Amino acid sequence: MQVSIACTDHNLKRGNGDHGKQSATSPNVVNQARAKFRTVAIIARSFGSFTPRHISLKESTGKHTGMKYRNLGKSGLRVSCLGLGTWVTFGGQITDEVAEQLMTIAYESGVNLFDTAEVYAGGRAEVILGNIIKKKCWRRSSLVITTKLYWGGKAETERGLSRKHIIEEIVRAMTYVINQGMAMYWGTSRWTAMEIMEAYSVARQFNLIPPVCEQAEYHLFQREKVEVQLPELYHKIGVGAMTWSPLACGIITGKYENGIPESSRASMKSYQWLKEKIVSEDGRKQQAKLKELNHIAEKLGCTLPQLAVAWCLRNEGVSSVLLGTSNPEQLTENLGAIQVLPKMTSHVVSDIDHILGNRPYSKKDYRS
Repeated sequence: MQVSIACTDHNLKRGNGDHGKQSATSPNVVNQARAKFRTVAIIARSFGSFTPRHISLKESTGKHTGMKYRNLGKSGLRVSCLGLGTWVTFGGQITDEVAEQLMTIAYESGVNLFDTAEVYAGGRAEVILGNIIKKKCWRRSSLVITTKLYWGGKAETERGLSRKHIIEEIVRAMTYVINQGMAMYWGTSRWTAMEIMEAYSVARQFNLIPPVCEQAEYHLFQREKVEVQLPELYHKIGVGAMTWSPLACGIITGKYENGIPESSRASMKSYQWLKEKIVSEDGRKQQAKLKELNHIAEKLGCTLPQLAVAWCLRNEGVSSVLLGTSNPEQLTENLGAIQVLPKMTSHVVSDIDHILGNRPYSKKDYRS
């Protein structure tokens, strides 16, 4: 299990230091910078606008950017429906300069949600994210930053969810973090519906603060959890969905149609599992379905990735879709899914379901 935290800029100056000046070449320096940045990454995260509980806001659109904003679950936190993730890319696949370009494009396009984790690039992703925010002088109050806890370092006390590592009894610890002003909300990542319900029950039993969102994988070929399990949690306890990998680690882009490109994620040694998935029989069947879906994209006047991202956004239960890109062109293309969203009519969605043949059925469907 992982825990995601969205935090405020409370006590930012106390621990901000000068981490932006640290060199990334020495492991010791990286660890020092990482330790300093955790004050920013975990304790000093900032938020966008808040909504009074008595006001029910649906989707709204930014005046200058066209970005759409939704509530994170049933909380009052407003997040852009598209966010920028840092998995694989920041501190790994791309340079710091490209990372800054991506964040700048996202921010200027109305994105206010940026996601990272302590394990990404061994902590480098958090450092790079913090350095860019500091360099750009963006208002902390204009950003929503989420991080995830679990793996940590190599020592037994540096990983897992024990209190030594931030949390032992997760709900109590997250309540403490929020009560101390270090965060305003907390959520989960890759938890089962049963685990989320257990956390909610504990919170209600002991007058603690429950999670407001779950980070889950969601794309054309991965639907069950987000379309069947999470909607029930949303209606019962208000937990929203923040989804990741809308392009299935690049599979849905179509770039693997004729093999594994050298510069692709699947060509990396640590992603052998992805390569095996692509060349498998199921992988070949997925590529065949993508060819059919590309015809729908052409009719709508968009690219296949834009169609895939818009398809995720058409789900009203999804608060925000996290994008992961390795260059500015990809990011700009994926952000264009906002313009495709109005074209996702029930007829188009039905055509997509017919091609995919994997629409999950909820209890409501069976009753009807």
